[in-house]
Amino acid sequence: MGDYLPRLCGIATFTRDLCEAVAGEASGTDCFVGAVNDRVEGYEYPPRVRFELLEKDLDSYRRAADFLNFNNADVLCVQHEFGIYGGPAGSHLLGLLKELRMPVVTTLHTVLREPNPAQREVMNELASRSDRLIVMAEKGAEILREIYRVPDAKVDIVPHGIPDLPFVDSSAYKAQFGVEGRQVLFTFGLIGPGKGIEYAIEALPEIVKQHPNVVYLVLGATHPHLVAREGERYRLSLERLAEDRGVKQHVIFYDRFVSQADLEEFIGATDIYLTPYLSEAQVTSGTLSYVFGAGKAVVSTPYWHARELLADDRGVLVPFRDPGAISRAVCGLLEDSARMARIRREAYAVGRQMLWPAVARRYLESFARARADRKATPRAAFAGWTLGQRPYQLPPPRLDHIVRMSDGTGIFQHAVFNVPNFHEGYCTDDNARAYILCNLLDELGEQPPREGLDRLTTTYLAFLAAALDRESGRFRNFMSHDRRWLESAGSEDSHARALWAAGTGAGRSRNEGHRRLAAQLFARALPQVSEFTSPRAWAFTLLGLHEYLRHFRCDTQLGATRALLTEKLLKLWRECATPDWPWFEASVTYDNARICQALILSGQWMPNPEALTAGLSSLRWLSSIQKTPSGCFRPIGSNGFYQREGARADFDQQPLEAQAMVAACQEAFRATRDEVWSRDARRAFEWFLGRNDLGLPLYDFEGGGCSDGLHPDRVNENQGAESTLAFHLSLAEMAYAEHLVTSPPNASS
Repeated sequence: MGDYLPRLCGIATFTRDLCEAVAGEASGTDCFVGAVNDRVEGYEYPPRVRFELLEKDLDSYRRAADFLNFNNADVLCVQHEFGIYGGPAGSHLLGLLKELRMPVVTTLHTVLREPNPAQREVMNELASRSDRLIVMAEKGAEILREIYRVPDAKVDIVPHGIPDLPFVDSSAYKAQFGVEGRQVLFTFGLIGPGKGIEYAIEALPEIVKQHPNVVYLVLGATHPHLVAREGERYRLSLERLAEDRGVKQHVIFYDRFVSQADLEEFIGATDIYLTPYLSEAQVTSGTLSYVFGAGKAVVSTPYWHARELLADDRGVLVPFRDPGAISRAVCGLLEDSARMARIRREAYAVGRQMLWPAVARRYLESFARARADRKATPRAAFAGWTLGQRPYQLPPPRLDHIVRMSDGTGIFQHAVFNVPNFHEGYCTDDNARAYILCNLLDELGEQPPREGLDRLTTTYLAFLAAALDRESGRFRNFMSHDRRWLESAGSEDSHARALWAAGTGAGRSRNEGHRRLAAQLFARALPQVSEFTSPRAWAFTLLGLHEYLRHFRCDTQLGATRALLTEKLLKLWRECATPDWPWFEASVTYDNARICQALILSGQWMPNPEALTAGLSSLRWLSSIQKTPSGCFRPIGSNGFYQREGARADFDQQPLEAQAMVAACQEAFRATRDEVWSRDARRAFEWFLGRNDLGLPLYDFEGGGCSDGLHPDRVNENQGAESTLAFHLSLAEMAYAEHLVTSPPNASS
């Protein structure tokens, strides 16, 4: 399972080649493919493709699991790369793996030494749910052992497969490309900034000065995702660079994704292969494997795969971002034909171990080990697929009402029934919530058309930027319909909620401009929190800090701020909490579970065991008092709240409380893996759908809005922004958690 031709990407080619090789080495075996589509219309696949998944559709992963289970597949071999599966860091894949009954062998095309939190969570779960892991270099196995604590016994090292190309003199192929009599430098693969091609072009003037017949051939289309995001900007910059350096007559760009046969001819015409990648964190390179195995001389930067493959003078390694070193290495090889011939022979000899038939046999051995291991610890049978194991399907996200409530300024605060109430204007609180939601939806891939989500996200971020008073560093909150701010500074809570949103954009947004603006807002508004006295403002800020530190992990000053705010909450806990009132204040009021959530997060990621314990203890108590005798979720009502030694208010129940409880319980589950928290989160979410005191749904399945609250005798029929966003944020949290089930991070995280 993975990308598959005719989709144009390296993993698609790898999946095709591996499947054909395995089928060839295991005669009589039915080897078929599940292809991952990055577009709704899919591709014209060959017959070997028996089922398809839509990258961003979580349900298609479940259907794929059903297909494999009912067809009694013996083993599933997954091609894993974070970017080819939907969900945060490709986490939709886990929704398939957790329902399979057959052994799973996963090929890791990328193994990150410094993953972000989402990537670490996915990799931990992927390692847990795979029977065997295959990496293509020793470095990959080392990282799995040291960073992810995967035992060596679970890992197989199998090189990247290559076709069996003849060992030939390059002159035999040059005429057909019109470069006869010239010395050919070659780079191929999908083109993007990480390839470092600009440094090879920078090296050309000195190379051409000594070897005027040199030509540099760059073969490959620009990566489709890069084209979608910024067009051909990178390729055009390379062309301008070649012209500026006076070597445009020595550079050929061939903007194509070529067939295997054509690629073999390009490789045949090559004298020296250049792979000037910019980062060492590449554990495998199919392009390097192909050219090396064909017996070509290679000049490469020392990324992990190149360092292993070219060791013992089987190629030339040069420093990263060093055109001078590239030119010296190329000229040195061109001037020493005996050394280049020896390098070629040694590379070709090593490459015989990488031919696809040999690689396929290694894969079959790994499959056999996985099946033997599975006999000892079989997966759950079909009879175990009860609703307790496979919970009900979540409602699909429907943003009609959010779109209806939004204009070019932001999202309106209130509605009369399902109609925006212009008279009440806008507020920063709701635009912050809306901006957080858009970032979560973008990560999940469960969203309206791309341009629709971009427009909403941009609008809400622009509102937050306008809300910040640059002189005072404070966010204003209320704006009239005619765009007048109604106060000089909002409440501490609204300021901190805006900080939370800005931190989310800085830590999660894939739009560079959005991320930079959000980070700027966060930096300008954070210092003001040091003077705040609201516990919820501290909690919201902690949530924002956690989000911000997803991307800016090395900011020690922010780490100190997180420690300070955590200590402030713990001080309240120590002073107020008793065995029969394990809470931070003398009353339980609004957005209560956010305090617990903030401490659970800080407790995990600082780490701070006292904070984690306080967060879990307070949330456990909060859950116990927000439950009816029949087991429904009953949030503390806003009509009086809950005073210590007093009676709790049962109404008016607010969607905000259910949303906070969903998020906090999911965080507690990720920290502890205790299923109790997962059930509590589901209970709070079901409150929106009608599992509540009145048995009435607050969510409008047709229009996507959510009612403003639950009264003793009725549902409040107005569908304001806060309540509607509370439902959709809860839905996003449930969707995120449904397939991303992970262990808590350790102290080194």
